[in-house]
Amino acid sequence: MTAFGRRTLLTASLAAALAASVSTVSLAEDSELTVFDWSGYEDPAFHPKYVEKYGDSPTFTFFGDEDEAFEKIRAGFKTDLAHPCSQSVVKWREAGILQPLDTSKIRGWNDLNPGIMAMKNLATDAEGKAWFMPWDWGNTALTYNTEKIKAEEVTSLKAFADPKFKGRVSIGDNVDDAYALASLVIGLKDWTAMTDEQFKQASDFLREVHKNVRLYWTDSTEIVQALGGGEVDLAWAWNDAGTQLANEGKPFAINRDTAEGLTTWVCGYVMLKDAPGNTDKAYEFLSDVNDDPEVAKYIVNDWGYGHANAKAMEAVDPEVLKAKGYADVAKFVDKTLFQSPVPAELKGKMIAEFEKIKSGY
Repeated sequence: MTAFGRRTLLTASLAAALAASVSTVSLAEDSELTVFDWSGYEDPAFHPKYVEKYGDSPTFTFFGDEDEAFEKIRAGFKTDLAHPCSQSVVKWREAGILQPLDTSKIRGWNDLNPGIMAMKNLATDAEGKAWFMPWDWGNTALTYNTEKIKAEEVTSLKAFADPKFKGRVSIGDNVDDAYALASLVIGLKDWTAMTDEQFKQASDFLREVHKNVRLYWTDSTEIVQALGGGEVDLAWAWNDAGTQLANEGKPFAINRDTAEGLTTWVCGYVMLKDAPGNTDKAYEFLSDVNDDPEVAKYIVNDWGYGHANAKAMEAVDPEVLKAKGYADVAKFVDKTLFQSPVPAELKGKMIAEFEKIKSGY
């Protein structure tokens, strides 16, 4: 969930060899706590209580996507906290790079959304041990320029492959969002059970989409600029792109009600096994981002995402929740593909095939 690096597929050995040379921009503040995150989440408005208590934000270091982050950590990169999403949690946990969370040290843990907490293999494992604190959740959905595209032209996700949109389309440079789009188009809501034939169908659709793609966006800034500047008119994008553009008064809309639906992801924070920093500060950060109603208001209104803490979400203006699509959660999830962890073999196939597709093969 925020920046996706435009990259070639790295093997584990190559990633390890390049770990020292990979460019990772750091925002150095409080040296006793390092957070490995998506670009944009260093915004102090996400952790105002932490800044108030310690005088500075944590030191933030950024990754392009979760596979890149995973390989860098396995290659020896040290951080205290990291911000993966639902489809990666099991992989990170099973690789032995995480340590369990002491939930007694996280304020508001018991107020986390019951529906999110019930997702299998997300916050807790089969034994009930906590490894992941859900924090932000939202969608990847069809986003379009309402002055250039009529609403009736984008009632289906198949629009991404419509020849009339050639050169006007952008989807993220991210295998999970790409195959979520393709899975929805072929009628698959549970991608964990994808068959070989369904994988072929999904990949074939992405090849058709590729013919229309002007750019594979790498982060929210890029897609917002591409849409707002007229470079593309139709995008498969996270909530924040359409939200930012609409908040600026620009003619963009998110269609959450296409014939096939949309995809939902849940992201949050984990604590690394060999975290080198101040543990008390790490738990303070987790508590501050979790239980602050002002953070919930900000993430919903300005980013268009949901906050995983149900009590904090109660502080958000009901009209804002309605406008952002969070007023009726039951309806919200009715036509969604949850980006739950897929089997390692299938994920590997997706990664390899997506690289071929982007290269025109």
